[in-house]
Amino acid sequence: MKWILTISLMLLSSLAWATDSQTGSAETSSNKAAKYDGIEITVNVNTASAQEIASLLNGIGEKKAQDIVDYRKEHGPFKTAADLTNVKGIGDATVKKNEDRILL
Repeated sequence: MKWILTISLMLLSSLAWATDSQTGSAETSSNKAAKYDGIEITVNVNTASAQEIASLLNGIGEKKAQDIVDYRKEHGPFKTAADLTNVKGIGDATVKKNEDRILL
């Protein structure tokens, strides 16, 4: 399963780079879930690694992603996407722009 995710991440990174260099962006305002050639980008914040979270959520870098992992280890799984605001440095705006990407 982990190798599938790794391959998927590599493919998505390649698609994102190619799309950004050719058209400026793969994501449109009418497509909040960011689909690349039919692939919907989502991440389960209760099981994903910090690296996966950082690479798949907008506005979340390595530090905040690690904070998410640390928070869930200490407090248990997130029950709602809004629970991410309990992690220092993550606000409503960050959750809102990722709401279609966040799985629980």
